[in-house]
Formats: sequence, structure tokens, C-alpha cells
Amino acid sequence: MQRGPTCIYLGAALGAYGFGGGHPFGRDRMEAFRRRAAQKGLEDRVRVCTPVSADRDLLERFHVPEYVERVRTLSERGGGFLDLGDTPAEPGIFEAGSTVVGSAVDGAERLLRGDCAAVFLPIGGLHHARRDRASGFCVFNDCGVVIETLKRDHGLERIAYVDIDAHHGDGVFYELEADPAVWIADIHQDGRTLFPGTGGAEERGKGEAEGTKLNLPQPPGADERDFHAAWEEVEAHLDRARPEFIILQCGADSLAGDPLANLAFSPATHARAAARLQERAAGCRGGLLALGGGGYNRENLAEAWTAVVAALADPV
Repeated sequence: MQRGPTCIYLGAALGAYGFGGGHPFGRDRMEAFRRRAAQKGLEDRVRVCTPVSADRDLLERFHVPEYVERVRTLSERGGGFLDLGDTPAEPGIFEAGSTVVGSAVDGAERLLRGDCAAVFLPIGGLHHARRDRASGFCVFNDCGVVIETLKRDHGLERIAYVDIDAHHGDGVFYELEADPAVWIADIHQDGRTLFPGTGGAEERGKGEAEGTKLNLPQPPGADERDFHAAWEEVEAHLDRARPEFIILQCGADSLAGDPLANLAFSPATHARAAARLQERAAGCRGGLLALGGGGYNRENLAEAWTAVVAALADPV
């Protein structure tokens, strides 16, 4: 299939996802990335796509209806939290979260049609949200909705989800732990030292999905050499997976200097991951959907995400 250019999603509706009052996941994160991308001339080398909102049916492919309604109600009312204290129920968060999901699914559909060679969504990868609850700044799990859509609408049977965010992607991992269609590889800071406290190396999937999941916890301070060693295991896992579609959650909180984590990766790790996965995706039915994920040092996220986009826009 002849594929189009690398596509990125930018727009006020997508950038609206975040929280005020000095919250680490502020609504300035997308703009920090956009400014750096413009400085590096990246917007001239990609196609910029308009964010898309998800309807209730789409949200409920992963989330239970009662939870979706609870978010809508609390968002409309405003005030309080959607979880135990990390994820505020601010006015408009339902609409903003729906835009993250809708844009991620729209990106996946573009890849399947061949409209894009790769897609990057800076505000996305909300990997902590569970089917019935919010967690860790994540209201709706766009990763999970994309995966369920790929299976339901397109009949995909081998989907790879690779996560290099500092925090374990527990919302994706545990909700799909017994699903043999989903192959997960997650490099993260050891859960004994960081939220959400999960992702042990012994967890490899359940039932028919045994062996389709790979957790690679790293000690605090793990650096480039540690990443490269772990990445070799990711590559071997993907060799076994032979995926039809690849999702990359490329959280920038795994870079040195993030205020909420203790890893010491660099933008080069993110560029390498994106480039290697894009090589694999060239032979897939779908392609590579990259989601920004975490990252709470604005300089870090700008550098990591522009490194990802550069690797996708100019493949070797």
C-alpha cells in the first residue's frame, strides 16, 4: 500500500486536555511541543490534522457506560476529583477527554486507509484510565479505545502496544492482560519505586494470552545503556508478535530531570524507539500510531516529542 506523509494532530480542542491550578498535567503541554516543532521546521515536513471528538459509542468500546456518564456529569458540574486526588473533575474535561480519544481513533483509521505513513498525537497515551475509573491524570483511555476499535471494526488479531513512559501502563496492561490479540511491551520505572506500583517482570499475560505481555521494570537512575538492553528484549518480543498494527506510548517523563520520575533516558531513546517501530510498521497492515503520554518537564517533552516526529517524518 502506498502511504501518505507523517501526520500530527494539533488544535485547541486537543490542547484543552489538562488541569489548572499548577497541576503537573497542565494545558500548556501541547503548546510547548508545538513551539519547538515550529522552531525545528517540523510542521513543514508533516501533515497537520484537526482534532476529532469521540461520541459515547466510541468511548464505550473500552469504558463501561456508567463511568462515561459519571465523567460527563461531574465535568458539567465541575469540582472534586474523578479518582482519589490526581485527576480533577474540571469543567470541560469530558469534552477534552473525548477529543483525545476521537483524535487517536481518527489517526488509526487514517493509517489503515493509507492516508498517513505514521501518526503522532502529542496529547494522548492516557494509559492509566481503567474501564470503570480514572487514574493518574487519565480520564479516558485512548489506547484502549483504539485497540478495541481495531479488533471490532477491522478484525485485527495481532496488535502491538509498546510503552516507554516512566510509569507502567496499568490501564492498558490489566484490562487486556488476558487478550491474546494484544502484545504489550512496557519499559518503565520499577513499580516498587513509582506510581502506579505495578508492572512486575513476572507478569506475562493470563490464560491464552500467556507470553504476549512483557514488562521491563528499570531501577531509578536507569540510563541509555539500560534502555538499549531492554529494547533488545522488546525487539525479540515483537518478532514473535508479528503485529498488524503498532501503538507507541512515548511518554517523556522517562527523560532525566522529570519532576515525577527518576529515569535518565534522553530524546535519543525516543527517536530510536520511533524509528525502529516505524521500520516494522512499514510492513504492517496498519502502521505506527505514536501517543505523547506523560512528561512534566516542558523542555523534556518538547525535545522528546520533536525527536519522535523527526524520526517519523524522515525515516532512514
